[in-house]
Amino acid sequence: MPFKPKHALLAFALITGAMTPLAASAQEPVVAAVDKEALFTSTDPQLHANKQVVYHIMRDLLEAGHWDKADQFLTERYIQHNPNVPSGRDTVVQFFTEVLQVEKKPIPDKLSTPVAFVTAEGDLVTVAIVREEKDPKDPSKTYTTTWYDTWRIVDGKADEHWDSAVKE
Repeated sequence: MPFKPKHALLAFALITGAMTPLAASAQEPVVAAVDKEALFTSTDPQLHANKQVVYHIMRDLLEAGHWDKADQFLTERYIQHNPNVPSGRDTVVQFFTEVLQVEKKPIPDKLSTPVAFVTAEGDLVTVAIVREEKDPKDPSKTYTTTWYDTWRIVDGKADEHWDSAVKE
């Protein structure tokens, strides 16, 4: 009997219907990498350089609040795709220092952010971060999920940024 598209739809419906109870109750936890710093390296010199820019954005700017160093890691035009933060390096610096009032701390030797993985391809670097959220069905419980940030690196600086933020 030849396979017809309607058979594919029926098979898909049966498979997904049978898996629905499992999908509703099963999830593997997202965990941080043991050696996060190693994720920000590459044997390819350009990918290594791009990953290092992102590493310093995360460690020096986001974790330690050294926004006075932003010009070392962000282009002046820094295009922002987060719906809560306008574009432009100066605007981003103002957002973190004045709106969020991130305090400057000593730059740590290692990241404390729970990074799950880092990927780099061409001029893009993506960092996946472990996030723990309250279970909407049972607020006494939590679950893990993944937040991501992606940066486009141009001439040794982040020029564009995407993340999974929604409007606040």
